[in-house]
Amino acid sequence: MFRFFESLIDPYPGAVPETPPRRLLAFLFHYSRPLLPLLLAMTFFAAMVSVVEVMFFAFMGELVDWLAEAKRERFFADHGGRLLGMAALALVAFPLLVLCKSLVTHQSLFGNYPMRVRWLAHRYLLEQSLPFFQDEFAGRVSQKVMQTALAIRETVVKLMDVFVYVVVYFTGALVLVGRSEPWLMAPLLVWLLGYLVLMRVFVPRLKLISMAQADARAHMTGRIVDSYTNIQTLKLFAHTQAEQAYARGAMDGFMETVHRQMRLVTQLTVSLQTLNSLLLVTMAGFAILSWHQSLISLGAIAVAIGLVMRLRMMSDWILWEVAGLFENLGTLQDGINTIAQAQAVSDSPKAQELSVPQGEIRFDKVTFSYEAGPRGMDDGNHAARQANVFDNLSLTLRPGERVGLVGASGAGKSTLVNLLLRFFDIGDGRILIDGQDIATVTQASLRRHIGMVTQDTSLLHRSIRDNIRYGRPEASEEEIIEAARRAHADTFIRQASDPQGRTGYDAHVGERGVKLSGGQRQRIAIARVLLKDAPILVLDEATSALDSEVEAAIQEQFYALMEGKTVIAIAHRLSTIAMLDRLVVMDQGRIIESGTHQELLELGGTYAGLWQRQSGGFLGLEAAADAAPIGAAEGQTRGEGEASVPDRQRQ
Repeated sequence: MFRFFESLIDPYPGAVPETPPRRLLAFLFHYSRPLLPLLLAMTFFAAMVSVVEVMFFAFMGELVDWLAEAKRERFFADHGGRLLGMAALALVAFPLLVLCKSLVTHQSLFGNYPMRVRWLAHRYLLEQSLPFFQDEFAGRVSQKVMQTALAIRETVVKLMDVFVYVVVYFTGALVLVGRSEPWLMAPLLVWLLGYLVLMRVFVPRLKLISMAQADARAHMTGRIVDSYTNIQTLKLFAHTQAEQAYARGAMDGFMETVHRQMRLVTQLTVSLQTLNSLLLVTMAGFAILSWHQSLISLGAIAVAIGLVMRLRMMSDWILWEVAGLFENLGTLQDGINTIAQAQAVSDSPKAQELSVPQGEIRFDKVTFSYEAGPRGMDDGNHAARQANVFDNLSLTLRPGERVGLVGASGAGKSTLVNLLLRFFDIGDGRILIDGQDIATVTQASLRRHIGMVTQDTSLLHRSIRDNIRYGRPEASEEEIIEAARRAHADTFIRQASDPQGRTGYDAHVGERGVKLSGGQRQRIAIARVLLKDAPILVLDEATSALDSEVEAAIQEQFYALMEGKTVIAIAHRLSTIAMLDRLVVMDQGRIIESGTHQELLELGGTYAGLWQRQSGGFLGLEAAADAAPIGAAEGQTRGEGEASVPDRQRQ
């Protein structure tokens, strides 16, 4: 029975998540629409439970009157049938109604409902562009997904379950006491008016505080997670005290909202209990006076006092449910601001799968600015926009050609690669792969055909095997091990272990791979790309973290891997790319030189100057900044091209 109700909702729907609406009610309906039949069933059973409870009070009043008037010898003969009927209602019908309501609420909705929201929101956010995650704390985003999912469930359940129960119950109580003596309705109506005034005064203030508290909680979590994520940097610079102060600032902000909230709680609690006591005294006084005037029976007094005592107990619960509702509304609004953001880079409705039979790449008059955004999004405020990183840039890579990109930091090398991967949409022009505009193909198929090794290698907090298999999920164990061997990683992998006792390829690498050295992380990343074996290969300082001996050995594997592939390689160490088919020198988003290593040396231009200034195979860009044309323009390049978006376009 439990399993049947638990399976009525699929918590992991396969449909592609749509962009959620930004309006509150539309946002709630977006995630609740498939669950409406069960939500209505829950509401129906809540209403029936409240009706039966009111019937119990009515029967209690009748029972008091029977006991006051009936003769003992005739009592069961006169009232036995009604007593058995009420017993059946209490022992059979009422528990069945509670069971049905509980099965729908707890088995079907409580667990599956928020998990369904988390699943859909998580899948939607995974498709967000890189700038979305670069502008947010990872902990803050995850916190909002978790909080918003629970807030949606609590808001909808309170609206459809609690308020239906309360409305039906209060209406039934009002009718019940009014049937005996209309004047007995007056204390209830006055109490209701005072109750609504309390909600009008306190609940909106609680809502505002809850919104501030949800944001402060997410901010606090984000700062704490940021410290843990960058624990090595924290320790390297001995900034433990500074990090404590950094987290303390967010904690103080959170505690300030807590104190404001608790002050309102105390005021609200005292006001509510005073109002409830006033209801009890007033109702008891009206009832006794009515009995004294022979207007009502003892049973009516019992019903009136019993309902007041029940309402006293319910009122505190009701008010906090209302406060909780508005608190959840505050959390919801905060979550909407993050979750319901439109995806900056999305597939077109008619996007096709990319096919790469040859591997030609063509940048056709590409114009791009981080501020301007994709085509069609320009707001016309040119003065406020950042200058273009690229302005009518054209570059063609022939099928199977291996091209190295050279230039100072900020020249546009990594930005060019990011545009090829479609991490950003260009402002104008086209990027074509084998004649196919990458804006018209699916992002997933585009990135499946591109293998990339970056300088800043980040691994998943999973096993080494899972990290390598990420390159090709269907790969066999033998293929994974062979890729590790080709990347010269198999030896240290077999010696790896973690605190849980897992060893070798089963050992976990820690968050972002912190348990491994930079060189070990890079070798695993190289093994991952070797396993992927994509027709287009991008190397962004791919061997920068390796020692010379390992680098020389892996270079042989790279040469073999490059065969038949179109390759883009970025390196400040010119010796690692000098043997490529063509070198492209960039400055301020422009191509200023292009040719083979030998041709560029003979040209005697910027590349030749950079090659001459190498020391031990490294490029001294900073030391030569004043002497080299490309270095001298670096400050201007950063100011006009990319410096306003730190780290996003670090070259």
